[in-house]
Amino acid sequence: MGSSFFQKLSKAIAGRTRVSDDLLDSIEEALIESDMGVDTTLKVIDALEDRVERDKYLNEDEVIVMLREEIAALLDIPEPEKKASGMQVILVVGVNGVGKTTTIGKLASRFRSEGKKVLLGAADTFRAAAVDQLCIWAERAGVDIVKQQMGSDPAAVAFDTVKAAIARQADVVLIDTAGRLHNRVDLMNELTKIKGSIAKADASLKPEVLLVLDASTGQNAFQQAREFARATDITALALTKMDGTAKGGVAVGLVDEFRIPIRYIGVGEGIGDLKDFDKTEFIETLFTI
Repeated sequence: MGSSFFQKLSKAIAGRTRVSDDLLDSIEEALIESDMGVDTTLKVIDALEDRVERDKYLNEDEVIVMLREEIAALLDIPEPEKKASGMQVILVVGVNGVGKTTTIGKLASRFRSEGKKVLLGAADTFRAAAVDQLCIWAERAGVDIVKQQMGSDPAAVAFDTVKAAIARQADVVLIDTAGRLHNRVDLMNELTKIKGSIAKADASLKPEVLLVLDASTGQNAFQQAREFARATDITALALTKMDGTAKGGVAVGLVDEFRIPIRYIGVGEGIGDLKDFDKTEFIETLFTI
């Protein structure tokens, strides 16, 4: 993930004994090429300039330490407090093709392996393929699924799923939603209806909203996040395709812009290829050849 970023960075600072404008320009270029985003990159560069002025730069190892520390600070977003007990309901949102349904399947498998009873809700009723794919993942993960006919009201599917989960005493409910960036008002209304139907099924439930983004799409991931952030309150991010991309800076930029923690990263297509996001491990990878 981090090789091209670190190689470019190393080349920029190799043999330097002082910080110059062209060195900072080279670091800035490396950060932007990693898809960190212009605003976040400039924030990092400004912080570096301040620290260099205060601490006085001596060698390339020290500037790398400074850079690592500044990136770590940007990623330091606390996770919302999780419910101590009771059923956990997670609405999974994201556009088609980012790995949303696959992420749901991986999560279902993980929760089941932890001894939890899991139920899936197929509320992406606008594509038959979405329901079929979720059914396949439910079978792989060994969990139950609630579905209706294609074109059914997604809110009705969510309601039925939660009611079924209550009856079956499920621990975790994962609800797939339409993977479309259609008209923003429609998107907002649809997600609001789904949340409303969950509250109607059980007023005590406060669903989480997990936004799935493809890390390899760079600036497209930012645009998708902006659209969904306008439509609903996102509680956490899941980044897919983090195994093959050299654009790892997208994770830093997303957290910095939206102040939403990354909870999971997808590192492959297998059912077990979903990891908790570890800030320390991520930075280590980013700064490794």
